[in-house]
Amino acid sequence: MIKTRPVVTTRTFRAVAVAASLVIAGGLGTGRADAQELPLAPVRGTDQGIWPAFEGWYENADGTYTLYFGYFNRNAEQVVDIPIGERNFIEPAEFDGGQPTRFHPRRHWGVFGVQVPPDFGTQRTIYWNLIIDERTYRVPGHLRWEWGTDALRGEAGSGNTPPVLRLGSAEGAGPGGVTAPEILSASVGRPLEVRVWAMDDGRPDTAVGRLGPADVPVTLTWFKHQGPGDVTFGVQEAEVPVTGGAASTTVTFDAPGDYVLRVRANDASGVSGAGHAQCCWTNGFVKVAVTP
Repeated sequence: MIKTRPVVTTRTFRAVAVAASLVIAGGLGTGRADAQELPLAPVRGTDQGIWPAFEGWYENADGTYTLYFGYFNRNAEQVVDIPIGERNFIEPAEFDGGQPTRFHPRRHWGVFGVQVPPDFGTQRTIYWNLIIDERTYRVPGHLRWEWGTDALRGEAGSGNTPPVLRLGSAEGAGPGGVTAPEILSASVGRPLEVRVWAMDDGRPDTAVGRLGPADVPVTLTWFKHQGPGDVTFGVQEAEVPVTGGAASTTVTFDAPGDYVLRVRANDASGVSGAGHAQCCWTNGFVKVAVTP
């Protein structure tokens, strides 16, 4: 007898922080383990599922497209690590590798992007799969027109755009973000300084109010995105003026291996992903090779 793995396919609408519709396949039962997977069920502290979320797509200046994804860790307290591999993978395999391996509690919008070529088309689909306790959570990403977002242009009427991040010689904006061109080196237990530069247009989202550039700094928040061990940031959150400025933090690793750090830059819109436009925040990624 072939044993099938239950599959939960999620679809997340832009204006809400839960899976708004879902298809469950694989013959789910009625026990406690299945009841806790209902998307609107109460969130518990631990032992809950993690729902991958497709946020939408946007066109890049070079004609390529970025499909971007987030997640909803239904644990209110538990941080979950799922290494890239057979339990955390993207199909087709050519797009695999950029997803997070650390999942912080609750909803996190647009934590990474997948860039696809100009001829990707509306018929192809990318799937992000997470396998937890023999249950597969998967979400499809695509270029269907109704999922196009204003992630780089801001909400209609405000002209707001996401902050610009600079990591070394690389610069970018939007959820797909920018990756530092160099791999940094560190040793276990020894703090490593990481530096980032950011600026913004100073335009608030229409729901925020008319605040000038001096009133709304860019907020920078650091996360562990990938890696085998725990990391500790000296300063996890900092602010720089919208006119442009640099900020640094130290990061200490407790185990050797390859890591990716993520820095998220938010402007006056506040919480990333709020509202229809899904604007305005930018992700930056820093790779670090850690030796014993």
